[in-house]
Amino acid sequence: MSKETFKSFARLHPELATHVLKGEGTWQQFYEIFEIYGESSPVWNNYINNNKLIETNTFKEVFNSLKAIDMDSVQQGINNLKKTVSLLQDLGNNSSNTRQPKPLYKKFED
Repeated sequence: MSKETFKSFARLHPELATHVLKGEGTWQQFYEIFEIYGESSPVWNNYINNNKLIETNTFKEVFNSLKAIDMDSVQQGINNLKKTVSLLQDLGNNSSNTRQPKPLYKKFED
């Protein structure tokens, strides 16, 4: 097998780069495993499939937690927030309307 074949294999599995960055292996070690066992060996399960399983489990956990959210309580919270913002806007508008600008010079007419 050639280095180019290994390079294309490594491009298909970027999690190998993660292992190298974490110091869990070197490119030379991965290349030697590739040379000895090939790309379809179960040896790669230790480096490749575990990350995919973790990502899948994480996605499932997020999806299950989203299913558990009570949408009625979320809607009620949004409505309360809208009322609060509306109240604050009304207070801001009322305070600016009650203040009349004072004239700089007042003319007295006889």
